[in-house]
Amino acid sequence: MAYSIAIDGPAGAGKSTIAKKVSRELGFTYIDTGAMFRAMAIYFVDNGIDNKDADMIGEACKSVTIELAYEDGAQQVILNGTNVTSRLRDEAVGNMASAVAVYPAVRSKLLELQRNIAEKMDVVMDGRDIGTCVLPDATCKIYLTASVETRAKRRYLELKEKGENPDLSKIEKDIEARDYQDMNRETAPLKQAEDAVLVDSSDMTIEDVCAAIISAYKSKLN
Repeated sequence: MAYSIAIDGPAGAGKSTIAKKVSRELGFTYIDTGAMFRAMAIYFVDNGIDNKDADMIGEACKSVTIELAYEDGAQQVILNGTNVTSRLRDEAVGNMASAVAVYPAVRSKLLELQRNIAEKMDVVMDGRDIGTCVLPDATCKIYLTASVETRAKRRYLELKEKGENPDLSKIEKDIEARDYQDMNRETAPLKQAEDAVLVDSSDMTIEDVCAAIISAYKSKLN
């Protein structure tokens, strides 16, 4: 029997960072579903596809293949044979990913792959609808969140470290807009699963958050 931890939450809550650390500590495989959505978004961006054209997006999905590989312990995302890992955090890609995530064609393209992986190995999977849709029977479900101000500041510092000159107020507005879009889309909206453990990381260290999640997971085994 494979075990699974589903971590859902809004943009900038630190899901990927936390999921990677938890997976390492437990010896699980980390599956970054957000990266998979972003890889599809890269394809749409590169091919000039309108994120409001459902028919065009549905047709484009047929031409997309996404694979996950590991290099020196780091997950690599391969889009149609090309490693696109370095582009996953681009703002345009993130905005496109959030916009196209509402389309059933996009979600169904990835759903089967994600479930197949979880059936074969112990995984930590993070995203927007893992506990509510992708892995409804996950061993442990976590809803990881933080205040808009905290999430915006984290993103601001991340961009500053890259040598960019970001606008904090614009980042806050972008996050609020993405929250609204993610929570109000018709298909698999972002929400806390009824049996998920709420973890607000606003005033917690990474170590504190990981400890809380691992504790929640172990309690499910008893």
